[in-house]
Amino acid sequence: MAVELVNDSNFSEIIKNNEKVVVKFFANWCGSCRLFKPKFRRLSEHENYADVKFLDVNAEESPETRKLAGVQNLPFFAVFKNGELVDGVPTSQEPAVVELIEKLG
Repeated sequence: MAVELVNDSNFSEIIKNNEKVVVKFFANWCGSCRLFKPKFRRLSEHENYADVKFLDVNAEESPETRKLAGVQNLPFFAVFKNGELVDGVPTSQEPAVVELIEKLG
């Protein structure tokens, strides 16, 4: 499944309509965010995560969504289940993101 770019205007609707969601918060100036982009795309295409919706959110352009997830540093990853925040972590390490996704069950 492809990674979908969302923002404050459509984020709430998407997490309500998808049981399992993982979000990568990024900024255009963030080098680590850019480096993680192909890893995140690869994870989104992994067969183990076929039932997980993958989203990208520009943290600078979506302040409400950033606040909802408690973003402090970038890149930041958050997982939502049934529209509710499960957990979030600032990291650029793929194993930490995989561990986060696994919390969705």
